[in-house]
Formats: sequence, structure tokens, C-alpha cells
Amino acid sequence: MNWYELTTQETLKQTNSNAQTGLSETIAQQRLKKYGENQLTEQKQSGWLIVFFKQFQDFMVMVLLVATCIAAYLGEVIDAVVILIIVLINSLLGFFQERKAEKSLAKLREMATPIAHVLRDGKWTNIPSQEVVVGDIVKVKSGDRIVADLRILSGVQLTVEESALTGESLPVEKKSDAIKADQLSLGDQHNMAFMGSLVSTGHGVGVVVATGMQTMVGQIADLIVKAPTQKTPLEKRLQHLGKVLIVISIALTALVVLAGVWRGHPPYQMFLAGISLAVAVIPEGLPAIVTVVLSLGVQRMIKRKAIVRKLSAVETLGSTTVICSDKTGTLTENKMTVVELYVDQQSIDVSGGYSVSGQFTNKNKAALPNGLAKLLSYGTLCSNARWQEGTDGHVIDGDPTEAAILMAATKFDQNLVERNGLRRIYEVPFDSNRKRMTVVMQDEHQQHIAIVKGAPDILLDRIRSIELSGRAQPFDQVQRKRIEDQIQKMANQAYRTIAVCIKPVRASVTANHEELESGLTFLGLIGIMDPPRAEAKQAIEQCKKAGIKTVMITGDHASTARAIAQQLDLMPRSGKVLTGHDLTVLSDEELINQVEETYVFARVTPKDKLRIVQALQQNGHVVAMTGDGINDAPALKVSDIGISMGVTGTDVAKEASELILLDDNFSTIVGAVEEGRNIYENIRKFIRYLLSANTGEILVMLFAMVFALPLPLLPVQILWVNLVTDGLPALALGLDKSEKDLMEQPPRPVKEGVFARGLGFKIISRGLLIGMVTFVAFLFAYQNGQQSLEYARTIAFGTLVMAQLIHVFDCRNPRSIFDRHPFGNKYLIMAVLSSVLLLCAVVYWSPLQPLFYTVSLSLKDWLGIILLSSIPTLVFSFTKR
Repeated sequence: MNWYELTTQETLKQTNSNAQTGLSETIAQQRLKKYGENQLTEQKQSGWLIVFFKQFQDFMVMVLLVATCIAAYLGEVIDAVVILIIVLINSLLGFFQERKAEKSLAKLREMATPIAHVLRDGKWTNIPSQEVVVGDIVKVKSGDRIVADLRILSGVQLTVEESALTGESLPVEKKSDAIKADQLSLGDQHNMAFMGSLVSTGHGVGVVVATGMQTMVGQIADLIVKAPTQKTPLEKRLQHLGKVLIVISIALTALVVLAGVWRGHPPYQMFLAGISLAVAVIPEGLPAIVTVVLSLGVQRMIKRKAIVRKLSAVETLGSTTVICSDKTGTLTENKMTVVELYVDQQSIDVSGGYSVSGQFTNKNKAALPNGLAKLLSYGTLCSNARWQEGTDGHVIDGDPTEAAILMAATKFDQNLVERNGLRRIYEVPFDSNRKRMTVVMQDEHQQHIAIVKGAPDILLDRIRSIELSGRAQPFDQVQRKRIEDQIQKMANQAYRTIAVCIKPVRASVTANHEELESGLTFLGLIGIMDPPRAEAKQAIEQCKKAGIKTVMITGDHASTARAIAQQLDLMPRSGKVLTGHDLTVLSDEELINQVEETYVFARVTPKDKLRIVQALQQNGHVVAMTGDGINDAPALKVSDIGISMGVTGTDVAKEASELILLDDNFSTIVGAVEEGRNIYENIRKFIRYLLSANTGEILVMLFAMVFALPLPLLPVQILWVNLVTDGLPALALGLDKSEKDLMEQPPRPVKEGVFARGLGFKIISRGLLIGMVTFVAFLFAYQNGQQSLEYARTIAFGTLVMAQLIHVFDCRNPRSIFDRHPFGNKYLIMAVLSSVLLLCAVVYWSPLQPLFYTVSLSLKDWLGIILLSSIPTLVFSFTKR
């Protein structure tokens, strides 16, 4: 039901309540029993054991478990134990991550005020908020949290801060009058107060129309529960990789079995050999290395002022194509600030933002007019904002608009905020219908002056004179037209415009408001706005270069949102602006068609945000959603990556997100995107390295079987290569620095596989050459006949290891080893040197020789090994393929 459309009497009738007596205790208890407590219900959580075993449903994990069973069956106990440890480590990481992921509803429940002031049986009483029922008459005052959704019955200067629900930065004045309109957004329902919002000023009375999960916050909580969790691109790609490896494993098994049987070997023996090779295809260390690299990426992100709650989210940022950003507090500072003044027919720019430091600059490049100090002084006097001690030093307490004027006055001259002997003797409070506020001040000579501050369009008809150069002059049509033009200029820039006027009065005139607020002398205009963040414009431009579209989604008015978007160069001239009302008449299919050309969505609801994100996803986009309010939480969860604000963000938004910005800075996202892109490229590098190395191992074994030769490598040697030679350099590749043009490249296609952009060819071709040179080295050493089989295997072992260690430098660049400085990654240098030293230990240290079936090699042997092992990298570096 649209409660805002009903009158107060109709609302009371619908809720079976009475404004004078409230509900009886008996009826209240009946309703409480029938409809339940006024609290948000939590989704039933799975037991820890179920959550743990869910981690084993991942395709790659299942592949590794199969590999573990096969290895154990073949007697390769070390292989089986190592693989099982890796699987358990990854599963435990996923388990602990998931146990922390669903706290959103618990945080939402904490928002309810524990005590409510309600009218029961004609008496005001305090009760626990969870006992509030529909029909209860509730009294609220400044500083209170709204305990349920209320239809306002009466209020005195009642304003409610609803930014967490609506995205609007300013408190909303609440009235009791019915509003006749269809599909009204939350921000425009001025006779409603919603659960979880905060009373900023005044006091009022309302009747409860919804409790618990039926409130607007409850509906948002329901959206969070129902919102599907999206798999990240990295999870999809690794799942695809696992399937590819299974297919390859089955194909290799069949090939080896058939080839061996064809050569006359016993079928059972060949089946076991084929299974051994198939197991070797799977890089056991890949999941662990991915986890470690992502974890190290998380640490780097913290240095860039971003906290990652989910490891795979780091990579997801790198494939982002659209960033849906909230306006208030994300692209803007969420602090109403005086940015322009108009006095003595001159425009004055104010810099410095919401701080006591800044400059006042005349746009005409002339001296500042004398009337500037007077405008700011009287604007401050007609205000209830005051400086006071806070936890972080001196802060301003009061309405955001009045706080902005006080801050500007302090910035101009500290003495302006002092009353200097003036005493307030009367006040006509601001009223949304009157759109103005008036105070009467008395000086030390008992003279009185009225100061009127309010909307210029209302005050223009009440002005009789205008102060120019300290003298009052008649206010004619020319002067009026000049001021109207200035008001329009400020409105076009999304400024909230305040006019300040004065009038000498007699003390007795205060009883007559009409006389008090007419025949005024105009002092000037004050232009106020929530300014864009200084660094946001540059960040958006960087996003454009990176092929990322920025979309503003806000609960603010369309004109304000459009002006901010234009100031940030967020939208092109042909870009569209859609409002929440526009979205209600668009079907999902129509929205999908229009969302590509739309850059600003204004006056939207939480459901609208969900539709927008899902429409973009339907068009194939990877969507990052930023936000700080409760209203952002469902969209944060359903997006590919949710980004919340660490400073101004609500706990609900943080729990629903994967990334938290410590400085609430949009530009931090750009750094996170760069980090994400680099991490994915590094993952591709070590996948290329690991799989080409494994391919070489498999092929050298396959060649030997086909030509009826002994195995060139023993299982323990292959295990050593996979865990030591492969592991350390692969991990070092994950720490490689990004290429200079990384942020000038378009985002990766959503459906791009791991082997895209020629990676599959690189893996097969390099692996083939690595396998060939290793087989040639073994064949030459074995057929020479002057040495033992152990010698031939040691030659093959050394050639395979060195070929991989040289090849790792080729993996740093998609084109050629010569395109990047070979010593640009110090971690890789140390990893390669460590692997070389470990290889020497296995070859020359006598305690390890019998374990790995190796013998000592001569300098001549090593020269041949290095020559052969360099061939794969050099061949493809010169061809650049």
C-alpha cells in the first residue's frame, strides 16, 4: 500500500489505531503474536561441516582428488600426500572466507533502536523496539533512530537523514500532508519515516505502518538474501581449465595405451603407464600458486588503500567493463560546501572545499567587494549551526546547508562568526512551505534588524532595494533580471542557491511575520553544493582510456546528478539520464536496450539498482558496483564485484561487498583495476609456464614409449620438477610488474578463456620443443653406450630443468624474451638461482643422489645441456610467436 497517498485519518483507520490513545496492550500483544516481532529475520545458515564439504564441489578440486586416488593406487604415496595437502589448504581457505560472507542481515538487525517511545492505552511508555506493532503511535525526536516504517501524523521542524536508504546527502523535512502521486521514490515520500533512518532535527509523532521484514529495510534485506552470488571470471576460467586438463588426460591415457599395445607391450602395464602420464598433466601446485599470488595481490591492494574480502575479487576488477558508482560520498565529498557567492553584482569563487582554508576569487579579476563580509556575516547570524568540540577537534553541529555557510564565513574571517554584541531576540524557523528562515537581532543600542535567508524565487517578490557598494538602491526590473540570470547560472551547475536579505525593524513588528519579511534589502546569493571529489575526474578519464564505462546511480535529483556528471566529464553529449520513474515504465528488455546509452540514473530505488546491474550483465558486461548505503547492498551483492566505502559506508554495504575502499576515493578503484589486470596477466604467465613445462615432461615420456625406450624420467624426478623447479619460478612470475600500456588496453572479453590470445599455441609449441630437446639429450646420452642409464636420465633431468628455467623468462612477455628487461623481476632471478642450486644439490650431493637416481655431470655435459635447453626459448623469441 502507498501509505503516503492516504491522509492521517485514513492511515489511522487502515491500521485500526487512535492518535489520542494509541493501541490497547491487549490488541498490541495479539498483533505481536500474529505478525511476529519487529526485527529482521536471518537466513538459516548451513552448518560448518556442510560449508566445509561444499568447498570440494569445485571442478578443479575434484580433478585433483581423482589424481590423488590414482597416484595412491599406483604406489606414488608422496604424490598423493602432496596433492591432498594442497586440496585441504585451498578448501580451508574457502571455508573460512565463506563463514564470514553472510553477515549483512545481522548488521541490519543492529540498526533497530532497542527502545521505542509508544502510546499504549492513552499513556506514553518505553518498550523494546522488537515489540512495536503496526498501529502503534510512536514519538521521535532529534537523535532517535526510526524503529519501524512510520506515516507521519505531526511534526515540528522534523527532518530525517535518509542517505543510507535514498542516497540523498541532505536531511529531508517531514510533513503530515497526503501526497497524491503514483510510484513515488523513497526520497520524495516526505510524509514517511523509514526504519533505520536518523532524526536530524525537531520532533514528531507517527503511526507504524510496517514492521520487521515488511519495512523498506526488511525488503532490502530480502533482496540481499535472494540475490544470486556471481562466479568471478577467474573462477569460471579455472573451472574451464580443469575440464580441458581432464580431456587431455583421457586423450593421453588412450594414446599411450594404444601406442604401447601396438608396440607389443602388455595392455595392463600400458594402462598404468598411461594413467601415470595423465596424472602428470595436472599441475598440482596451480591452485596453491593462484591462492598465494592473489593473497600477495591483496597485500599490495592494502598499500593502495583497498581491502579485499574475497581473493578472486582482485582479478575480477581487472576484467571490469562498467563501474556503477553512487554519487554522494563516492564521486562527491558528501559535504555541502559554499562554492560561489554573488554580491555587489559580482561573482566570487570559493575554493578549499569543506575546510577553513581556501581562497575567495573575484571572477572579474577585481578586488573583493566590501559587501562580501556582510553577506557571510548575516548568513551566519541567520543560522543555528555552531562550532563545538568533537572527537576530532572542532566540528560544526547543525543543518548541512547552514554548516556550509558557517564554514565559508570562518574561512573568510574568523571574526565573522562572532555575534559582536548582537543578540537574537526572535526567530521564525525554516519551513518547507515558506522556504525561508528569519531572525531578529538586537545590537547594543537597542536597534533591531531582521535577517531573512531562503529560496531566491520566494524572496525576490519581497525585495524593495538592493545593497551595492554599501548603499541601498532601488530594486528595479533590470536588477531583478540580473539576479534571476545569476540564479539560473548557479542552478545549471547544480548549486543550491540561498538568498540573504535584511531589514531594519521595530521590536514590536516581530508578531507580524508578513510585515517582518517584506520590503527587504537584498545582500547577495550563496551557491552551495556537494562538490565532486578533486581526483574523481582524473580517475574517470583513466577509466575511459582503459575502456571502462562509468555510470552514476544516485537517489538525488536528475538535474543535480546531470550537472555533477558533466563536471566530471562522465557522460558524452549524447548520453542519457534516466530517473526511477522512467525505469518503472520500462520493461527489462527495454532497459537492456537503453542501458548502454545511459550514463546517469537518478531518483532510483534499491530494486532499480538491481535491475540496472542485471541489465548491464545481460549485455555481457562485468559490473563493479560502488556504494556506501543500505540501499546499495543488494546491488553490491549481485554485481560481479561490490565496492563499498570504508569511511562513510554502512556495515551492511561493507558486508555485501568484496572490496572496501579505505579512503572512500573513486580514484583508488583505478589503482585496484590496474592491480587486478596485472594479477590476471601474471596468472596467465605462470599457467603458460606450468602447462608448457608439464607438456614437455609428458612428451618426453611419450616419445620414449613410442620408440620402445626406457623411461627418461622417474616419478620422483617428475615430482621434484613439479614442486621445486615449477613452483618457485611460477610464484615469482605472479609478482611481475605490470607493463606500461596495461591501463591503455581494453578490458578482456567476458567469455575469454584461459588459452585465448595465442596462449594455447604458446603452451603446445614451447612444450613440444622442451620435450623434444629433453628427449634428444636422453637419446644421445643413452645410445652413446659409454655411461649408465642413470647418467642418461640425469642428462635428461638437467636438460628439462634448465629448459624450463630459461623458458620462464620468455613467459614474462607475450611476444619475445627480448621485449622486456630480463632482470626486471628480482624475485624471478632469485627463484631461478634457487632452482639451479637445488638442481646442483640433487646432482652432486651424495646423500640425495640415490634418492633421485642421479650421477655427477662434467662441465662438457653442462655445456651440452645449456645449449639444448636454450633452443626452445631462442627459436620462438626470434619468430615472436
